[in-house]
Amino acid sequence: MPRLTLLVSALALAACSGGRGGREEAPHVLIDESWPDLPDSAVFGEPMAVDVDSHGHIFILHRSGHDDTDGEGAETISEPTVFMLAANGKLLGKWGANTFVEPRGLSVDEDDKIWITDTGRQQVFRFNHEGAEELVLGERGVAGDDGQHFGGPVDVAFSQGRVLVSDGLSNNRIAVFDRSGNFLEQWGGVAQARGIAADGDRVYVADAGGTVRVFSTSGEMQDEIGADRSGKPFAVKPVGSGYILVIEGRDRQDRPGAIGRIYRPDGELERVFDVGVDHRTANSIGQDVAVGRDGSVYLIDSGMGRVVKFELAAAGVADEG
Repeated sequence: MPRLTLLVSALALAACSGGRGGREEAPHVLIDESWPDLPDSAVFGEPMAVDVDSHGHIFILHRSGHDDTDGEGAETISEPTVFMLAANGKLLGKWGANTFVEPRGLSVDEDDKIWITDTGRQQVFRFNHEGAEELVLGERGVAGDDGQHFGGPVDVAFSQGRVLVSDGLSNNRIAVFDRSGNFLEQWGGVAQARGIAADGDRVYVADAGGTVRVFSTSGEMQDEIGADRSGKPFAVKPVGSGYILVIEGRDRQDRPGAIGRIYRPDGELERVFDVGVDHRTANSIGQDVAVGRDGSVYLIDSGMGRVVKFELAAAGVADEG
């Protein structure tokens, strides 16, 4: 993504931190208050995940009417759980009704296929762009840690023709499949696997234990990022030229928040910023993040039930209020 490469190359360090006992001090992000622009008829529930396809469409996964039950006997959510939006925030389409129990992660692959994890059903799904189901991995409502079962699948990434599933709510592994759904192998070394992403050379796993684990494309642990200074990473995304964007849903004291960090290719911190609502009156939880080719960032704040849009180039550069 040439545009992102230019944006990241122009970054300047603007980070400051409070003591371990207090809230971290970081510049707040200037959010596009007009985004999204949903009609009153759109039933929108707790947002959980977001990604962007090759056309610039933004897909949001949310839990409309979710009652926090799970397992084989749990009822599916009757309202559409996937919204497709234009870059201006207008609703273009919705689907996913009567399908999911506890949807958690959404990722778009290179062919604009939509992959969704469901921790209630213990399954991973693939849909086409219009929402037609094409593939299901795992056995509904049955947990396990083999090639046919999951233990809380959270997120999906794609690397060298393979599908990488962050299986981390009750398991602590990355399960690897081919594009037809055949199990290939599994990787260990992650305590609390949450978001997962990949670029051409490396695979990044947000470990809510307090770091980002870096693997080779063959599954060898190479590095960990942010272990001495981060909270609890929930999401990670490469943003070009070896830089990564990490979103933390909680701090070291397990308090909810939405802190973003950008790390350099050498693992050093480039910038830090805050996307949360005032911590004294609200409980923001940075759950997931996606980055468009134009440098727009879409962040899921599940604690406050919102999806926000801001610009990567400005995040953390100056305090916007």
